Amino acid sequence: MKQSRWSTMQKRYWTVKVLVIILIIFVDACVHDPIIKPVSSTVEQPVTPGPTPYAYDGTVCFESSVLPIFLSTCAKSGCHDASSRQDGYVLDGYSTIVSRGVARGNANGSKLYRVLADGSENTMPPDAHLSQAQKDSIASWINQGAKNTVNCNCNCDSTKFTYAAVIEPLLSSNCLGCHEPGSLGGNIDLSTYANVKTQALNGRLLGSVQHSAGYSPMPQGGKLSECQISQLRNWINAGAGYN
Repeated sequence: MKQSRWSTMQKRYWTVKVLVIILIIFVDACVHDPIIKPVSSTVEQPVTPGPTPYAYDGTVCFESSVLPIFLSTCAKSGCHDASSRQDGYVLDGYSTIVSRGVARGNANGSKLYRVLADGSENTMPPDAHLSQAQKDSIASWINQGAKNTVNCNCNCDSTKFTYAAVIEPLLSSNCLGCHEPGSLGGNIDLSTYANVKTQALNGRLLGSVQHSAGYSPMPQGGKLSECQISQLRNWINAGAGYN
């Protein structure tokens, strides 16, 4: 009788153990085969460091992301502003930009983009070639149809304002074309962190981007978004550090 009971207990033990093993295998298989698969996005986004303003749906904003690049690096006195019109090009606004060598939906087929991005000695602008991030933003904008996108719901976060990730890219796209060696507007150089910090702490940088009375408004021909100005203000109020 005892032996029969012991045999029954052993059978139950091994039955439970086998069931546990089967359950573990089943759960493990489920972990590697999710029911909900990730959805891939077909929206093209610019490859840009920091908070370059493009809409949450991936649309590149012409007003806040593309136009400042042209105003800062191309539409300058002696180049492609309304007065100089070098080679017949004026690049100071949407209509003048899209009318000169922009093939909507095809950046590589756009003469204007090829001149900006070819990397040769003929690349424009000649004194300050665009960064890869700036080229990517322009290419994405053209590939998305070169639309006159304004007042975008851009992914700008005023609580993020480190110099390397946010402030430097912001100044590079909007200010550096007029404030670097070889093109020192107002005799102000913003090409290094030390120089930017000096202008930040003496109040001139914020006064200019806010278009405050008594300061030269910049960037020329436009204005940073309120979020971007807040990022700059928060960075300065935090001591204008590098990190």
